[in-house]
Amino acid sequence: MQVLENKALQLTLPAPLAEKTVELIDRCKVVQDLGTRKNVVVFWDYDESCTLVQILDAAKPNPEVPEILSPMLRDYGWPGIFKPFDHQKDTASFLSLRRRAFCFNEAGTGKTSAAVWAADYLMTLGHIRRVLVICPLSIMQSAWQADIFKTVMHRTCGIAHGAAEKRKKVINSTYEFVVINFDGVHTVFDDLQKADFDLIIVDEANAYKSTTTRRWKTLAKLIKSDTRLWMMTGTPAAQSPVDAFGLARLISPERVPKYSGAWRDRVMHQLSRFKWVPKHNATQQVHDALQPAIRFTKKECLDLPEVVYQTRDVPLSPQTEKYYNALKKQLLVEAAGEQISAVNAAASLNKLLQISGGAVYTDKRQVVEFDIRGRLNALEEVLDETLNKVVVFVPFIHTINVIKDHLNDNHISCEVIQGSVSLNERTKIIQRFQSDSEPRILIIQPQSAAHGITLTAADTVVFWSPVMSVETYLQCIARIDRVGQRNTMTVVHLQGSEVERKMYAMLQGKVDSHQKLVDLYKQELEEDDERKYRRSGESVLSCSE
Repeated sequence: MQVLENKALQLTLPAPLAEKTVELIDRCKVVQDLGTRKNVVVFWDYDESCTLVQILDAAKPNPEVPEILSPMLRDYGWPGIFKPFDHQKDTASFLSLRRRAFCFNEAGTGKTSAAVWAADYLMTLGHIRRVLVICPLSIMQSAWQADIFKTVMHRTCGIAHGAAEKRKKVINSTYEFVVINFDGVHTVFDDLQKADFDLIIVDEANAYKSTTTRRWKTLAKLIKSDTRLWMMTGTPAAQSPVDAFGLARLISPERVPKYSGAWRDRVMHQLSRFKWVPKHNATQQVHDALQPAIRFTKKECLDLPEVVYQTRDVPLSPQTEKYYNALKKQLLVEAAGEQISAVNAAASLNKLLQISGGAVYTDKRQVVEFDIRGRLNALEEVLDETLNKVVVFVPFIHTINVIKDHLNDNHISCEVIQGSVSLNERTKIIQRFQSDSEPRILIIQPQSAAHGITLTAADTVVFWSPVMSVETYLQCIARIDRVGQRNTMTVVHLQGSEVERKMYAMLQGKVDSHQKLVDLYKQELEEDDERKYRRSGESVLSCSE
């Protein structure tokens, strides 16, 4: 395909497709008849490009069908504080021309920004007014709201989270982008339906792989015949070919049978009453069903930085927040009028980090556990978005055991390296991780294995909680960022408390000194005091009114 003087597209098509193209597009003509194929010139504008894409997508998969470029590449200004990568432009171009489409770009390739730019372009043309983003709770603000502010700061964005009335207020406002978590959709379904969103973007779409779940049924009811729908995940049907069915029924129902049993029979072979295995052509069947789709792996994105950083916000559970605030109050009393040493500051911050991470040791060395289901779910979301191995750094031993048990219960293979694991056993675990298909996940206590080992079988590092040292932080990342690594790497921070956010900021800024720990500790306590003062003032004001 060629672009002629930025005004027209010239492409060679099989004769039947060329004839259909000329029939359906007015500003189009055949310029050369090659027998079974014809050269066609099409005026390069948005409407013509969309019609051309509809014709060609219906013929895919077909190696003779070219990919059509959107006039967005010519006309759009790409606002924002960052220059888009080439693969982001290609992704935005692909999405902008399709009412229903998949984006299967790997995690860390910037598909969020690509989708936001595509939506903004459609808003500029007047084709859409409002966008509903449905995603995991952990990335509502850290990924979606942050990327919207960084790329299309002239647009408005609201987070529909919290009490039902708060969600409804955001939905019924004039926000151009509304971001909501998966399970929040059912809570405010009637308001979402009345809000009449033109475009729905579903991130980490594997949450909708099963047509029997309430999530899937609610989304299916929300989608109208003229609703645009883009679904994004880096790992489509990674666990089983059967998982493609729910996704295809939402985007391209004509490509799969009406019932899931028929799809299972198409892609799986039954060995016994309870055991099914994929058929030899299952991968191709899944590929053909999940269309139209675009995919870039991190390896293909040559302009990506070597390490991509992501943050997932996981709000503390009410129980955890209660104990976190109680400890801060106790520390505030102890610090009153006293000179705070670096040792005391580090010990106190460590206690706050323990609570945030899910378990804390009492003065009598007893363990108090907290509800960390939200953080465990966020970890699973990270694992679902990559096909490769993952290293999870967890500073506290008791939390390591909780995570290991959770992964085992969910049939995710994992092994642990911590202080009590012998040197000989560590060597065996590392060899298995590097050479064998399992374990897929390696859980490491940073103090036990942050130095000297090579874990390049993984391309993703997850910090369950921040570590207390910049050196340890950099050494943890260096386990995968070394000779032998073939992929762009992703580092994920899980965070829920203010002290975790500030610690990650210090670690990424390579700030590591005793005085900074003292300053961070003081700041955390002082901000808590200020919040109490503001709340007190607000109470007095409301009473006087």
